[in-house]
Amino acid sequence: MGSLLLTLAACGSASGTSTGAVGQAAPVVTELTSCGLPLKVAAPPRRAVSMEQNATEIMLTLGLADRMAGTAYRTDPVLGELKAGYDRVPVLAAQYPGREALLAAGPDFVYSMRASAYAPDAGGTRKDLAGLGIPAYLSPNDCEDPGLIPSSVTFDAIFDEIGDIARIFGVPERGESVVAGLRKRLDAARTTAGNVTGAASGDANGANSDVKLMWYYSGTKTPAIAGRGGLPDTIGTFLGAGNAFSDIDQQWSEGSWEKIAERDPDVIVLADLTRGGDGDSAEAKMSFLRSDPVASRLTAVRKNRFVVVPGSAMDPSIRSVGAVEQVSDGLRDLHG
Repeated sequence: MGSLLLTLAACGSASGTSTGAVGQAAPVVTELTSCGLPLKVAAPPRRAVSMEQNATEIMLTLGLADRMAGTAYRTDPVLGELKAGYDRVPVLAAQYPGREALLAAGPDFVYSMRASAYAPDAGGTRKDLAGLGIPAYLSPNDCEDPGLIPSSVTFDAIFDEIGDIARIFGVPERGESVVAGLRKRLDAARTTAGNVTGAASGDANGANSDVKLMWYYSGTKTPAIAGRGGLPDTIGTFLGAGNAFSDIDQQWSEGSWEKIAERDPDVIVLADLTRGGDGDSAEAKMSFLRSDPVASRLTAVRKNRFVVVPGSAMDPSIRSVGAVEQVSDGLRDLHG
C-alpha cells in the first residue's frame, strides 16, 4: 500500500464491526499512517470535506456525496457521470478554504491529494486539525516531506488510495468494485496501444519503443515537460512508449525549444488546461507550436502528431486511467 499502512484497531466481523455490550455493535476504529503522521478515524465519517478536485472525484466515484459537508478548488469541469453528486455538495471556496471556513463546515474528516491544502494559510496543518479531533488524509504522492514521496507514480498506489478511502468510510466493497473496473480499462488500453509500441508482445518498459513521447504541460517560452517518475512517465511506460526526456530526474521540468528540437519527439501529448494562462489550453499550445520558428520544425508538429489530455488527468487521480485510454487511442490513430 505504498506509504500507507492501514489496519483495523478493532477485531471485527466480516461486516467491519465488532461486538461490544450484548446486542450492541461497537464502531470499527481505523488507524493508518498518512504521509508520516498517524491518523485515527473512530467511525465512518459523516461530514467530510474534500479540499481539491481529485479528492472530490474519488469520493464521488465511491458514492459518498451524502457524506460530504463541503468541497473546494475545482480546476476543471467535474466528470459528467459525477456532476449530479457534485451539485449536492456545498462549495466552500473557489480555491482552498481558510481554516475558519473549513471549521465552520463542521468536518469530521478532511481529504486532499495536495499538501498545499494543509498549509497554515489554507485549511491548516494536519497536526492542527488532529488536535481538534479532525483526521486529515493526504495522498502519498504529495507528502509535505518530499522524502516520503515515492520515487515514481504507480497505478497500484492510486488504487490503494481509493481502497483506503473506501475502507475509512465503511464501504470497502465499493472500492474493490471501482478498482476492478479501472484495472479492466487499463488492460484494454494497453492492448489498443500494443500493436504500435510493442506492449502487446511484452515490450512494456518503453525503453526500446520507436515511439517517443513529449508531455507538454504549460508555458511557451520555457515549457513545462515531463521527466522521469511522474504519472506521464508511468503512462508511457505502461503503454510501451518511450519518454523523450526520461533522463530528466524530475517529474516536471522547464525545457527549451532548442533542446527539445534535439530530441525531436515523435508525438506530443498536450495538457488541456482551463485556467487561462500562457499556453494553457491545448489549442493555445498548438497555435504556438505551429508559429514558433524552432518548435514548428519538430517532426510531431509538422506531421500533426498531437494527443490531447485534460491537464488534471496528468496528476494521479481517478482520471489517470482515462488519460491512459486517451493516449492509447491517440497512438493507435496516429501510428496504427
